[in-house]
Amino acid sequence: MHPTTKGRARGRSQLAELLGEANRARASAGLTQRAIGLALGISSWQVSRLLRGETEDVGLVRLTELLATVGLDLAARAFPNGAGLRDAGQLALLERLHLRLHASPGWCVEIPVVERLAGSGDLRAWDAGIDGPGWAVRIEAETRIRDLQEVQRRVALKQRDGAVQVVILLLSDSAHNRRVVRENAASLQRQFPISARSALRALRDGRMPAGNALILL
Repeated sequence: MHPTTKGRARGRSQLAELLGEANRARASAGLTQRAIGLALGISSWQVSRLLRGETEDVGLVRLTELLATVGLDLAARAFPNGAGLRDAGQLALLERLHLRLHASPGWCVEIPVVERLAGSGDLRAWDAGIDGPGWAVRIEAETRIRDLQEVQRRVALKQRDGAVQVVILLLSDSAHNRRVVRENAASLQRQFPISARSALRALRDGRMPAGNALILL
């Protein structure tokens, strides 16, 4: 499913849940639609449509105002889900690695970090994955490193939470990325101890690399 379609469906579902909570809180507080309308500066008819979910494109500020009026606070945050639109550069980077693989292991993109059980709330995904007989490698791809520490933390958490055997941090072979890698060689070596040459050789042979690796392509 396209990321935008997923986002639309998720937004509508969450809006319906929040409006349900608002209706229950209004009833518990004994508030009329007229009283809410006076507080929000809109008519009772508009309040009725809003509470029934008949108002399209309800803004976050208006929704927060409505919830506050009936005694509820809205806490919202965004987090990476790993499934956003990829630019042509990232797709090309992943394909450059794909072309170097042995034909036998399976290759897949957008692999969930953990099994997406109902209500798990964890939407993170690896950019790609390679699955062989009894082994798995997951790939995080970056065309341009902007915050290396954030990337390292993200990879470490995803590897821990997904119980992944081996992770490859795949970077575009640019002057900027080479400089970042050179300046942070010590910390990168600890997290990605296997050389790119060794990792690529193993993958070409249809084997799992001996550990995490950083590859510039």
